Amino acid sequence: MKRNEEYGYDERQTGAAARDAAPRNGRTSRSTEERNAGGRNAAPEEAEEAPERQQVRLFTGDRVLWIIIAALAVISILVVYSSTAKMAYDASAARTTSHFLRQQLMILAASLVVLIAVQKINCRIYNYFARPFYFLSVLLTLAVYFIGATTNGAARWIPIGPFQFQPSEALKVATVLFLAQQLASRQSKIDKVRIVPSWRFWTWHSSPVQRRIWREGTFPILLPVAVSCAVIFPAHTSSAVLVAMASWVMMLIGRVRFGELMKLVGWGIASIVLIMTLNLGRSETAEGRVSTWIHLWTETQVDKPIEHLTDTERSMIAIHNGGILGEGAGQSAMRVEMIHPESDYAYAFFVEEYGLLLALVLLMLYLWIFFRAIEIFRRCGTAFPGLLVLGLALLITCQALLHIMVTVNLIPETGQTLPLISRGGSSTLFTTIALGMILSVSRQNDEKSHDTPRAETLYER
Repeated sequence: MKRNEEYGYDERQTGAAARDAAPRNGRTSRSTEERNAGGRNAAPEEAEEAPERQQVRLFTGDRVLWIIIAALAVISILVVYSSTAKMAYDASAARTTSHFLRQQLMILAASLVVLIAVQKINCRIYNYFARPFYFLSVLLTLAVYFIGATTNGAARWIPIGPFQFQPSEALKVATVLFLAQQLASRQSKIDKVRIVPSWRFWTWHSSPVQRRIWREGTFPILLPVAVSCAVIFPAHTSSAVLVAMASWVMMLIGRVRFGELMKLVGWGIASIVLIMTLNLGRSETAEGRVSTWIHLWTETQVDKPIEHLTDTERSMIAIHNGGILGEGAGQSAMRVEMIHPESDYAYAFFVEEYGLLLALVLLMLYLWIFFRAIEIFRRCGTAFPGLLVLGLALLITCQALLHIMVTVNLIPETGQTLPLISRGGSSTLFTTIALGMILSVSRQNDEKSHDTPRAETLYER
């Protein structure tokens, strides 16, 4: 009885539903009359239908989302197979494009198994493991700076035998999961809680008001996001920005006071200025990328040798070559000139081979993921699954948009991959985990099996 009260279940509603399902006024349903009239002849038919009703479905949840995932997986195979021709040619070992294709197929197959497993897990389990998953991801991301493999001046991967694991991808998902839990558990009072302490740091300990802000808002809600961004920032600045953006929107939807959110924007701008001034993290790399981006917009570009072009310029040439209908599968001319057509510039490569029309369809697929997440969110009713779905969808969609904007020089180079399409095991794995969580919430919406604790409703005032 205590558990029922905790989660807001009403036994009277359950009894009423049972009474509605029972026959009234001594009348039986049509199906009941048919079974009685059929006698023994109906028994074999029912016996044949019973196993079908008990059959376990592998693919549950939002069907449209499953179709989007399948389409992105097919595109990934096409992109990786054609774009790795240069890698196969340059490899010191005897490798062909078939080698990289088999590798990507193995990654997608393993990710599919993980996806099916994750979407079968109850949201309650995600809630239980949010905290340990977050702290483990933070520790692994910190470990990268001591035992990780370094590429282009950035330590991002932990070598595990023949594979490389990127903990920052896990931390992005873990941060959204943990923040959803923290916001959900405080919905009954979240609109009255302040999360940003005063800039007068010397009053944090002496002032009861400031101590309350730290205890109720800063420590449980703001600090986990700040820690995640801080540990990701030195190796992958754009991922830290991505986490901050998704977290800010989650807090907005989770009914955090708007004034507090605007304070966060101010603190964020001040932090960026301080980091650039003190030359912390990868400030030199970021400054160089911003300078290159500004140069491409402000300076008149003249004919230059292909080897002197920036990665962004090469991607823009690839997009121009593709035109409306594309050059055709396997006909890319820039795949041997672009440095990472299979990862950092996968969208530009796709445009060159398949054209702007199909590239627009690809963009709409990523936007569709977010629109489906909004629909799933509207059906949740409670905070934790709803915030989790929107936060994960924001990560996936915004990452795709950042990748696409880089290829057309709308923003400086970020190094963000195209979710589910770019070659890379860690990114693909945790993208599918995020999608599996979204599908799990969708499945429970269909089954109406969500717990409904009174303290977690988004609409409670």
